[in-house]
Amino acid sequence: MASVIPVELGFVSKRAPWKLKSKFFPSKLGGFPAWLRLNNLPDRSDITCKTCKKPLQFLLQVYAPIPEVDSAFHRTIFLFACDKYLCNKPFDNLNFVVFRSQLPRQNDFYSFDPPVYNEKLSSEPSAEKFQPVCCICGCAASLKCSKCNEVDYCSENHREYDWQNNHQKDCGKNVEEEKVRKNKGRVNNFLLPEYELVTETEELPSEDEPEKSDEDKMKEYRQFMQSSKAPKEMQDMPLDDLDTLMQFKDKAFSKFQKRIKLEPEQVLRYQRGETPLWASAEHVPTSGDIPDCICGAKRIFEFQVMPQLLNYLPLNPDIELLKTGKDSVDWATLAIYTCSKSCEKGFESYVKEFVWKQDFTNNETIK
Repeated sequence: MASVIPVELGFVSKRAPWKLKSKFFPSKLGGFPAWLRLNNLPDRSDITCKTCKKPLQFLLQVYAPIPEVDSAFHRTIFLFACDKYLCNKPFDNLNFVVFRSQLPRQNDFYSFDPPVYNEKLSSEPSAEKFQPVCCICGCAASLKCSKCNEVDYCSENHREYDWQNNHQKDCGKNVEEEKVRKNKGRVNNFLLPEYELVTETEELPSEDEPEKSDEDKMKEYRQFMQSSKAPKEMQDMPLDDLDTLMQFKDKAFSKFQKRIKLEPEQVLRYQRGETPLWASAEHVPTSGDIPDCICGAKRIFEFQVMPQLLNYLPLNPDIELLKTGKDSVDWATLAIYTCSKSCEKGFESYVKEFVWKQDFTNNETIK
């Protein structure tokens, strides 16, 4: 019987921002995208919510090279999302978009040898050296300030935001200072908090090892949610609400609960070519639900984003909504599917891949 590829679990970790630049091929959450290919960035029109028509926020990226594919020596998957709860419709992926980018070891942007960690040299190379980049979100820019023509924006939405919050008082005064301030000291509520994604292989208990009781597992989960590792607003949540978080109805969700309890801090599960850990038996895709890549190859599962990620990202600022589960950005899991061949289209430019959004059923939401 063929062996199953082990699951790599992703965890949130603080990291010096300069170590999360493109040069170091990071896996990370929030901040500006650390683009892999530094030109031919996705057009902002392709990173727009199909519901509200506003720019999507950069959510995360996963560095996932495939050694046996020459053109994928470097390879990163990027995920964008809309933070507006009205756009977050059940079992609907319209407010998400995912891209794949890859490069051979010998390429036009990075050294053939591994990068040397040096803060002073960390900003080079960067996408800004190859094309205009929006000062608010870090995506490809097609607009400039209509007055001074010095600052770049991806959309009218971000140009108006920057004018109201930053640029109006500096426009036309000090171009050099404006460039220095472009990514420092600028009011920018569009970006999500930036963290590194670190991984470790999932370790399952041996068959001989006695399984912890549900009471012990719940105790550990409670301790985590009330510890300094959990978000501050979750630390104060009543114990009854924490208990409710772990009460599930169907068998698939019970399996989901059992597996997650082993490492309750995980925010991502990477297992390319295998099957996601579904949170419910409902809304599970069949082969016909996953579209083929633009090259014609089938797409396969690559990784999934867990609901625990929402604890670290202020996608909805109203904690009361988050606790009740009403009108808040939420998901049970986001399953990312990518080209099974990791085709060279991803070497030429950024290629759209596919995200399947599974939500909790009514019986599984927070009461």
